[in-house]
Amino acid sequence: MARGAEGLGLPAVGERLSLREQVAQALRGALVAGEMRPGVVYSAPVLAAQFGVSATPVREAMLDLAKEGLVEAVRNKGFRVTEMSERDLDEIMELRQLIEVPTVSRLAGQVPVPELESLRPLAREIVSAAERGDLLTYVNADLRFHLELLGLSGNARLVEVVRDLRARARLYGLRGLADKGLLAHSAREHLDLLDALVQGDSSAVEHLLRHHIQHVRGIWANHPE
Repeated sequence: MARGAEGLGLPAVGERLSLREQVAQALRGALVAGEMRPGVVYSAPVLAAQFGVSATPVREAMLDLAKEGLVEAVRNKGFRVTEMSERDLDEIMELRQLIEVPTVSRLAGQVPVPELESLRPLAREIVSAAERGDLLTYVNADLRFHLELLGLSGNARLVEVVRDLRARARLYGLRGLADKGLLAHSAREHLDLLDALVQGDSSAVEHLLRHHIQHVRGIWANHPE
């Protein structure tokens, strides 16, 4: 006879799980932004001190990232960021082009304008973060924008695939662009994309999104186009 949940001794979910997820999200952002570099070993206690939390949620978050293939555990030392080759990045870009371009292009003229406009504050947040040079906010807002936009297609599995692809990206050139004041240019492409969608111009959407993804690939290579 199966036991009820009361007898399993499971920990209560809530604040601790939320903290673990918050740490994991922040670490993913640091990975994508290139703030955490491949080959460097990061210890949970050191990261925890920067977050101002105990080492436990950081260690749990890093284990979650290890399951996703983003880091690897180093015995008795911590976690090392997984290396990404140029071929890896090219393959991620190709997959994003194949998935995102046709999916988003089909939204033009089909999604009600109010739903599209609901994403404009997020697009503006991306621009604002870029102008401030706040890379983690930029990366996380950019991720939310693209996933919420794809979510308008109604295909939850597609959104999860793209979430995984984007988590594996490495934007090593972001800091250089921000320091030169050039990151805002890439950021404003999100507003242009929204404008084309609101106008129902699928051809413009396709062109803008292809250019945007290719532009991002240039940042991945640390040679922004």
